[in-house]
Amino acid sequence: MKRLLPRLLALSLTAALPLPAFAAQTYALVVGVDEYPYEVSLDGAVRDAEDVYASMSAAGFTVKKFTNAEARKDDIRKAWTDMVAEAAAGDTIIFTYAGHGAQMPELIPGDEADGLDEFLQLPGFDRNRFQETFKEIIVDNEMNEWFGEAETKGVHVLFVSDSCFSGGMSRSIKGKTRLAPAVTVKLAPPSQEAIAGANLKEVNFKQVTVLAASLESQPTPEVIIDGEPRGALSWSFARAVEGSADRDGNGVITRIELEDYIFSNVKNRSEALQVPNFMPQVARSENEVVVTLTRGIPVATADTTTTTGDSGSTPKTIKSVKDLGWTGNIALQIDGDAEKPKGADGTGTPFRWDVASGTFYTPNGDVAGENVGADRIQSVVDKYILLDFLKAMASQNPGTVSLTPVKDIYAAGQRLRFDAPPGRYPNMLVFNLANTGEVQFLDMQTAGTNSSEFKLTDVEVVKPFGADHLITIWTAEPVDAIGAVLSDKNVTAAALLQALLTRLDGKEASVAIQPLYTRETL
Repeated sequence: MKRLLPRLLALSLTAALPLPAFAAQTYALVVGVDEYPYEVSLDGAVRDAEDVYASMSAAGFTVKKFTNAEARKDDIRKAWTDMVAEAAAGDTIIFTYAGHGAQMPELIPGDEADGLDEFLQLPGFDRNRFQETFKEIIVDNEMNEWFGEAETKGVHVLFVSDSCFSGGMSRSIKGKTRLAPAVTVKLAPPSQEAIAGANLKEVNFKQVTVLAASLESQPTPEVIIDGEPRGALSWSFARAVEGSADRDGNGVITRIELEDYIFSNVKNRSEALQVPNFMPQVARSENEVVVTLTRGIPVATADTTTTTGDSGSTPKTIKSVKDLGWTGNIALQIDGDAEKPKGADGTGTPFRWDVASGTFYTPNGDVAGENVGADRIQSVVDKYILLDFLKAMASQNPGTVSLTPVKDIYAAGQRLRFDAPPGRYPNMLVFNLANTGEVQFLDMQTAGTNSSEFKLTDVEVVKPFGADHLITIWTAEPVDAIGAVLSDKNVTAAALLQALLTRLDGKEASVAIQPLYTRETL
């Protein structure tokens, strides 16, 4: 009895102490569909779902996943209902979808400005038997009703849709688009959820944020990332949840942090084919939180202190590019008789070089270079090895630059403007990786506490045509040695890569990449 007394006393004292405040809980519903029995199947949507599922599980979220034939509407609906029931005010539910989207005549007359409802297409839907199978689609009005259930309870919602409903592109892309043909026959009668949801619009929600893969005027292509077909939005969102979007390391991702991260990385990974679309278009407040990464971790109150420093944030861990999967090689398919260049033994969907025509293609099917002969192929390969390195760096800390006017592709004679705004680091490097593989040094700034704005105000599109990449790097690390390499008029991509590996790999640096695809005529 004497031995138990101290333990009982300790338990009673613990029970008497006030419980710590805990960070809000996050629930997640993940859907990804590649296999469509009645539609053109996709290649990367399930891979997207698995990636997002893994990142959110690692973050400690409560996650439910449905892929391919598992993605049945009734089961998804029940999972949503259960999450809303379990969640408390202040919690968050994240719903991610990768798969086909489509349109059909509006279910509620006068409900849509364009007369069309959008829907997510699940595997069981067959447009040739729409009356028997229309229950296997999720219409936008129905989703509004779902979101309204959560908002009524004070639960935040983030919907991430890696699909598309309309649009066209001017560049030749061999990957699939996540766009199913429109349904032309009106489905009737609408569900009660669709009727109720017709009265709920995005503008009326106060705690719902929608992130779509592209603008309505654009398609959502599957692009090659790390050698595999993927959705650029899903890939970027998975990296964001891993913590890369949490710029100040305080355990939450604000709407502004997510915007900055997603816009930059979707551009990088889709080679500027996509512009994501947020709704509402403007953050509700400067500090609006959309993802909480600190699930179940006690948060600071007036009576407690954090161990993360005066700012309450934790310094971010910067990984080396090899830890991020960079191999220093690309995969290259050579059509014709030619010696394989160094660094071209990578795996996955390959670049392609047509020796006879001299045309060099990206894994997405874009023309990246013309008149690429045996004397130039090594430089072009080295460029893309360097570009992969820069994309890996950007995945941790992307910067923002702009090219206007915004187009998929630019024709000879068109004039462009490139802007690199001031960065939050004192040093800045700006250079171009030309379609020939040539490195073109544009600017270096090393003075002051913040870099100044860099502009190219009247750039004319001229030969040679293909894919250029304008690069901006901001860092607090010394850049004089890198600048010395860049200023050499004979600098190669391989030499610049070595300088960047030595000086900036694993160090804090923000990288922005602006693809520029050109042709003689459109």
